[in-house]
Amino acid sequence: MSIAIIDYGAGNLRSVEKAVQKLGFSAEITRDKSAIRGARGIILPGVGSFDPAIAELRSLGLESVIEEAIISGKPFLGICLGMQHLFESSEEGKLAGLGIIKGKVVRFALDKNPELSVPHMGWNRLLVKRRSPILAGIDDGSMVYFAHTYHVRPKDDIIISTTTDYGYDFASSVWKDNLFGIQFHPEKSGEVGLAILNNFGGLCK
Repeated sequence: MSIAIIDYGAGNLRSVEKAVQKLGFSAEITRDKSAIRGARGIILPGVGSFDPAIAELRSLGLESVIEEAIISGKPFLGICLGMQHLFESSEEGKLAGLGIIKGKVVRFALDKNPELSVPHMGWNRLLVKRRSPILAGIDDGSMVYFAHTYHVRPKDDIIISTTTDYGYDFASSVWKDNLFGIQFHPEKSGEVGLAILNNFGGLCK
């Protein structure tokens, strides 16, 4: 298995798996620690609420496995809620995040933009600030699909890879060494999303 898709009960795992397999990569949905440790790359997806999901992840004993994988240098991709879990805390809940990335998760503050609604749903543009390896060949301004009420706010702006405008610019993807996080759903983002997953899969060979 080249890519382990972590199953902790949060997310549309099957659609991520199918998208990765469509690209020709070996991928498996798993919560088995040895399988995750043996994978060449790891995806942490996520849909839902912060606290229940992070609590389940910890109850399965997967926190240390994730930390080990990232420290070891394996390519690691957090998607949507999965990216948010990598941060220290979230305004959505009371539980601590994994704290692998310094910063917090905040709710959209759209008080001055009454024409916009929360959650942020649908297609929006990626504005490239720092081109990470998974953005190779992706045009600045490419459209991807979002579905979220909260977004990440890194302590260090240098890790922000793309921003997206929704009333104001928010960090829509981050990159630090072998660690990648994206707020949008690549499996729902057409050819652009598949290209991003293909770039990630190439890092896992």
